[in-house]
Formats: sequence, C-alpha cells, structure tokens
Amino acid sequence: MTVMLKSVEKTAKVRNIGIMAHIDAGKTTVTERILYYTGKIHRVGEVHDGQATMDYLEEEQKRGITITSAATYCQWNKHEINLIDTPGHVDFTVEVERALRVLDGAVAVFCAVAGVEAQSETVWRQATRYNVPRICFINKMDRVGANFDKAVGSIRNKLGAKVAPIQIPIGAEKDFEGFVDLITGEEVRFADDAGMEVNRQPISEQYQEAYELGRENLLEALAEVDDDLCDKFLNGDEIDTETMIRVLRQGTVSGQLNPVLCGTALKNKGVSQVLDAICDFLPSPLDIKIEGVNPKNTDEVIERQPSGDEPFSGIAFKTIADKNGDLTFIRIYTGQLRRGDQIYNVNRSKAERIGRIYQMHASRREALDDGASAGDIVAVVGLKNSYTGDTLCLKDSQIVYGEMKFPETVISQAIETLSALDGDKLAKALDTLSREDPTFKTQVDPETDEIVISGMGELHLEVIINRLLSEFKIQLNVGKPRVAYRQTLGKEIEVEGRHVKQSGGHGQFGVVNVIFEPITGEDTEEYEFVDKIVGGAVPREYIKSVNKGIFESMEHGANLRFPFVNVKATLIDGKYHEVDSSDMAFQMAGRLAFREAVNRGKAIILEPRMKLEVVCPADNLGEVVGDLNSRRAEVREIETDGDIRIVRGIVPLAEMFNYTTSLRSATQGRGTASMEPSEYAPVPEAVAEKVRAERLEFLNSRK
Repeated sequence: MTVMLKSVEKTAKVRNIGIMAHIDAGKTTVTERILYYTGKIHRVGEVHDGQATMDYLEEEQKRGITITSAATYCQWNKHEINLIDTPGHVDFTVEVERALRVLDGAVAVFCAVAGVEAQSETVWRQATRYNVPRICFINKMDRVGANFDKAVGSIRNKLGAKVAPIQIPIGAEKDFEGFVDLITGEEVRFADDAGMEVNRQPISEQYQEAYELGRENLLEALAEVDDDLCDKFLNGDEIDTETMIRVLRQGTVSGQLNPVLCGTALKNKGVSQVLDAICDFLPSPLDIKIEGVNPKNTDEVIERQPSGDEPFSGIAFKTIADKNGDLTFIRIYTGQLRRGDQIYNVNRSKAERIGRIYQMHASRREALDDGASAGDIVAVVGLKNSYTGDTLCLKDSQIVYGEMKFPETVISQAIETLSALDGDKLAKALDTLSREDPTFKTQVDPETDEIVISGMGELHLEVIINRLLSEFKIQLNVGKPRVAYRQTLGKEIEVEGRHVKQSGGHGQFGVVNVIFEPITGEDTEEYEFVDKIVGGAVPREYIKSVNKGIFESMEHGANLRFPFVNVKATLIDGKYHEVDSSDMAFQMAGRLAFREAVNRGKAIILEPRMKLEVVCPADNLGEVVGDLNSRRAEVREIETDGDIRIVRGIVPLAEMFNYTTSLRSATQGRGTASMEPSEYAPVPEAVAEKVRAERLEFLNSRK
C-alpha cells in the first residue's frame, strides 16, 4: 500500500493548532463554534449542558469542564486544520504540556473581563518553552465588565507578549456589535445570530480616531519585523493589505508578534475571524524547524525536512488505554506511516508494529486506509511499549526529539478495595490510568502495604477515583487526601558508609566516604551525584552501585518516608576488598552513608506551595485576606477592578483543602479561586514538629 503523500502546496495549507486558556475562558465553546462553522458538526453543543463535542468523557459532561485533551480536524478556506482542545484546570496541565510539545501553533483564549488569569500564565509559559507561535482571542466581549483594552494590557504586562491587536471592538457588554478591522480599514458588524454573516462598511467618524491610532500602533509593530515595510512606514508610503498580512504572519511564526482578535463565542461572534487568522498567521508544518539528536552521540544535532520523502520520525504524545489495544497519538514530523510498518522506539529500545491508523474526531475514529505522512497528527493501534514523550523512528535512521518534563505530584490518597476479589482488577485499572496520565502515580507503601495514588490536586484524584468507581466498577475505601511532603538536608556533612561483614566464607565489604550537601537555587536538580574518586579507592564498576544505593535510600525517605530531594552527593574516598567487595556491598555502603547523613545533618521537611489567585467582592476583602493569613498565605498583591478585588499570593497546599467551600460561604457564592504549583519550600519548625508527629503516629498505626 502506498501512502498518498502530501504535496508541498497541500502541506503548506495544514495547520496543527491547540486551543489553550484558563478554566472558564471559553476554550471548548470556541472549539465547538469552529467545528460548527467548518461544517464538521451540524448542531452546536454547549459545555454547560454537557453536550460539547470535545468533552466526551462522562466526568467532563458531569462537571462542565475539560479534563483530557481531545483531537479533531476540519477544513476552512481550503486549509486543513488539526485541532486539539486542551483543559484549563491546573490539575490537568499535563494535557496542555504534551499537546503543545507537538503542535505548530496555538490560539490563546482570554476572558474580556478577567484578562490574564493564573492558568493563563501557566499555559503561556508552556507554549513559550516549546516555541509555539500564538494568536490571542479576547472572548466574552458580551459580558458585564468586558474591557478589550484592559485585557490586551494584561497580556502585554503580565505575559510580556508583543501583542498586535488587529481589531478594535465596536461596543462592549450587551452592546457588542462587531469590530474595526485595522488591516482592511473597515467596520465589520455581525448581521445574524450565527455570526457568519457580516456587514462591511467604511469606518464611520465615530471610530476614525481609534482606527488611525490602532493602525499606527499595528504598523509600528510590523515595522520591527520587516525592513521593507519599515522603510515604507517611515517614508509615509501606503502599505497594502497583502503586505500587512504577509508581515504579520512572518512576525507570528517567528514569535515576534501575537495578533489579537475579539468576540464572544457563546453568541457566535468573532470565531470565523479566528479561523481566518489561523489560516493567515499561524505556521504550517513547513515553517517548523525539525531538529533532534543522534541517540548514540547526543552532541550530534540532526536536522530533517518535513517531507514524506525523509525517513519516518515522530513523537508519541498521548495514550488512551483500550481493552482492544491502546490508542497512541503520534505527531508525524518526517516520512510516511502505513499499517503494518515496523518502527523503533528509541527511548525504550523497542521495536513496534503499526496496526490501524486513525484520524480522530473527539472519541470517534476515522480509519486512514492510505496511511499518513509528514505533518499529520494521527492515532494508531498496535503499540505496546510506547508512551507520552517517546520518539518513534526507523531503526536504521535513528533520531531523538526533546523529552517532555512533567511536574511532581503534590497530593496523595490511600485507597483499598472493599472486596479482596477486586485486588487484581484494581491493579489493572491503576496501570491503565498510569499509562494514560504521566502525572498520575501509584505505589504500594512497603511500610503500611497501602495502595497510594498521587496526583496534581484534589480534583485530579477525585476524577481518578470516580473513574475507578464508575468506569472500572471497583468499590473502594478512600482515605483522606495527604500532602506530598518532601525532605532535604539541612547542612553540608561528610560521612562514612561502612558495610563490612566478614565471619568466615564469602563476606561483604564496601566502605565509602561521601560529602552530602543541600542544593539551592532556582534550577535545582532533585539529585546530583559527583564522582571524585582518585587512585582506584573504589573500583569503577562499583561507582554506580554507590550512586544507586544513595538514590534508593533518598526515595525511601528515612523514618518519615518522605522522599529526599535537592541533594548533592560527592563520593570522595572509600575502601574495597579484592574478594569480598560486590555490587550489593557498595549499594549498602551508599545507603548507610545517606542514613548517617540524615541522622547528623538534620532533615528539613519541604511542603508544596501554590500560586493563588482569589477574586472576591470588595466588601468581603477583609474576611478573605484574614482567612488566607490564617492559612499561612503570603499575600503579595491586591488588584482593584471596580467593586471586585483580585488577591494574589503564595500559600501552602496543606492549608487549602476544601478552601473553595469556605470562600463561597464567606462571599455568598461570589468568590472564586484558582491555584497552580509554585515550589517546594521549608515548613516552619512549629508546623514541621506537628507534621513529624502525625506522620510517625500514622506509620506506627499501620504496622
């Protein structure tokens, strides 16, 4: 079977994009309108009714939020758009991370009232990390308090974005009617409720001054991108529409500009213009630099072209577990992919065979019998050992693309089955969920024999547990949520680890001298091992054994069973025996050295702290701030927005369980809060003593 290769002209009209934003900014509503306008669906489903096409999971429909990213495709103005709708809640940020890793462009959606919110900053940083070009859509222009200029200013000031508004809204709130097009120099007013029909007319005197100022600002931004346009601008020459679109696209693709549009997706206004902007300004696969490294020599950079004639390569970026075979989503960067092809997973050194290949429309699969090629995003059946972030290629033409990094879990819960017969069923279900979600962790606590699940927040674990109950039909006892504490060393210390057992016959001999010290700074590593052995005091074959012993002891977490992080271990000396030394002896020596360091170096408990944003009425500000202070919060900023106050700060996660309920009670239901992980920081000593006591009591009770 031959793959129908895309021509260069056809690939140039492909757009692989994502929709990203803070929760409730309107991402899924925007996506639903895109599918409707492009003819992919014929009836609009609303998020609040649980009928949105892309929110197909039962949990999404019940809660009215997006939990997992969903892929679809559509066509607009002879362009093929592959689209991924991503969650806005921070607990599911992994879905945004892995989508942005493989997408070529994104639409960032902002609320016209709130502007940049907490999760807006997170997803924007994620997109910046992967150099994803973005356009911005100021949504909800029909809401009370909508302010386009303020929202644009928050994008500029809080995100450091080089915003380039290409529209000026006509009216706001209930009077929002359309926009002034700064590129064509026209007033555009929506003529029907569907938002598809518009009336274009010359700019009226009322908006002439705003148009001239807006166009001047836009041309200034474009002049920084293109020298020829800059010369025309400085000379006062007329700049035509085609030139402006070309340079705006150039600036967007290079990351120098972020075009800004406005509308209200719920009222069907402005989304067709977003579709035009996606086609006009965001990159095609041909615009993306494809670069990896040689797995056998990571210093060797490999560049490839986004062509079907190149050797196959791609990234597996999402897995959906299925009883009939896992569904693995792949972004194809180069080459072709056919059913029956044998490919190679470089990260796991495993060969894989491709089964059926699908193009996805939310949960619906549409078979691609002719295969797929460079620039496509597809889902395949048949991969048994490939997971999120793995590079797939041909074994005789290997390349590795950059791996994805996911945040550490911050909360855990113990679970147990009500029936012993469900034990195997639970193990399989947890394995399934772990394959799907890299930020969901599960382990059996060796000290208590508890099954402990860990995730990114209360909502994350709540959704997991609900899936176990409803989807997998397992009855559970569920413990209270527990904060995922960590530990580090309080000071630098040099210790000896001695594992010597010689009582006749073959003995055990391993002695190491190690300097342990805490690692500080923003770019800290969780663990760093340095080998400074000279003269063969510890043979080369046992250096890794020492490292392994220390690392395993750190993960064990000493008597509190909280893992250690931000520790540097420097092996400086040791002793060995020609007969009695072994891998196990030096592993034990490493463990004993770390145990001694903990005993003498005073372990410090670290707790996860969260960035917090609370929106509340001005009348309730005092009560809200007082409550936050009682929760050990550091209030860093209070912003005034009419009769609304926005409180921002840092707060320990341990103090925030059930906070939303308390906030609603204090504000008569008008307050909202959002959090995202910020850092691990030392627990105050008075609190640390309480944490130690409770932890030891818990561990003793489980023995």
